[in-house]
Amino acid sequence: MAFSFTMVFTRLAAGGLSPLFIGAGRAVGAASLAVAALTLTRQALPKGSQWARLAVVAAGVVAGFPLLTSYALTVVPASHGAIVIALLPAATAVCAVLRGHERPPLAFWATVTAGALAATVFAMVHGAGFGHLSWPDLLLFGAVLAAAVGYAEGGLLARELGAWQTVSWALVVAAPVMLALTAVDVVRHPPHATAAQWAAFGYLAVVSMYLGFFAWYRGLAIGPIAQVSQVQLIQPVFTIGWAALMLHERLTWSTALGGAAVIGCAALAVRIRLR
Repeated sequence: MAFSFTMVFTRLAAGGLSPLFIGAGRAVGAASLAVAALTLTRQALPKGSQWARLAVVAAGVVAGFPLLTSYALTVVPASHGAIVIALLPAATAVCAVLRGHERPPLAFWATVTAGALAATVFAMVHGAGFGHLSWPDLLLFGAVLAAAVGYAEGGLLARELGAWQTVSWALVVAAPVMLALTAVDVVRHPPHATAAQWAAFGYLAVVSMYLGFFAWYRGLAIGPIAQVSQVQLIQPVFTIGWAALMLHERLTWSTALGGAAVIGCAALAVRIRLR
């Protein structure tokens, strides 16, 4: 539920703030909260290879996903981005198998693949037609890959460091780069936004970039990551609803059919998991 507002508020903030400021600036805001939380609770420093793994998490969910989606959503509607991001659970499941050596049943993979294909076909039809993807779709697919790697590695690392500690340390690792990017953008394009756009940016920094991961990484840590990640397929349904209510985006038949196909596959995946 926390992440279902991300596309909508990114689209809203993009009306007055630059994509670079939205993507990097929200990480800077979240990092300030992370530093305060780690300091106040006197958390022990990560050890050895954990720093490298935190860098992977940071590259995926702190830098890659926010920046790529911010640029994509300056062009495409939030509802369109929501359906493409529906590929994320399938990509996370693949990363969980490769990184965590999980082995879901074949029936599970069949439904996950069907959901991924439904989301891909939607992007091609809703974008520039079959056989050709528009550049925002390529950015969204890149965001899916980045987040999937960050989710899988973060879920594994949360078993060692803790859920909120993992995202906190990842934000700290990424902070120097994200701060530099934010500073450069502020100098080149001083931010000017409405109160609603700043509120949307605040949500992205506090919830989408930080608090939402408290529950998400805890769930992935309990695992199995491949199966738990399929819960996120419900996210496009909420996002499309929020986009219609808050941004007055029109619900086209292609959007509705794409969403229905993806969510139908999610329902089947959950039934297979429960058996």
